[in-house]
Amino acid sequence: MGRGAYALARVAVIVRATAVRLWWLGVPAAGIAAVVPGLTGRRTGLAAGAALFVVAGAVAFAVRRGRYRELAGGAARAGRSVFLQDRAVTARNWSRARRWWLTAAFLAAAGSSFAVPAAAGLAMAGLGAGLWAKALWLGGLERRGEALLWVRTEWAQGSPAAGSVPGYLTTGLAAGDALPGGARRRRGATPRSGAAVSAAR
Repeated sequence: MGRGAYALARVAVIVRATAVRLWWLGVPAAGIAAVVPGLTGRRTGLAAGAALFVVAGAVAFAVRRGRYRELAGGAARAGRSVFLQDRAVTARNWSRARRWWLTAAFLAAAGSSFAVPAAAGLAMAGLGAGLWAKALWLGGLERRGEALLWVRTEWAQGSPAAGSVPGYLTTGLAAGDALPGGARRRRGATPRSGAAVSAAR
């Protein structure tokens, strides 16, 4: 996995950050339907949106789960010189790297309400809900394996399960500032996540 000092980001936190952004952009994009009837009318738009919400959520939850299992199954123990990136830093970096894509997606979803009200916004929110469920599923993997899953920050520029990611690294469940699944850990429960992995093994 490489030697020397390098930073690690939690896999579940990356997935959870994606889910939160898509949800909170999709909901207001869908809410525009309350003031814009659109070409198809609100009832048709909401019906289409509800169907898209379910489909998008199911797809987001299911896609690449096999790849996540494969990477988790082959994960190596993290070295002593690595640094664990804070949960908030991981989420912020993800958002900054994709701010233009997120802005464009929101504008497209909001603009589509003039044709089919709420449909695209609910589809976006459905993606967020599916990814949230995937983060919880990853948390289950971590608890069963009694190890948190991490990825080197430079490997996860696109997706933490991309084909270019050679593998994950693990720490004990007490490491970092996020619980299994990526939720925020209560302050004072564990050592600070900036500490070396060896402090939380």
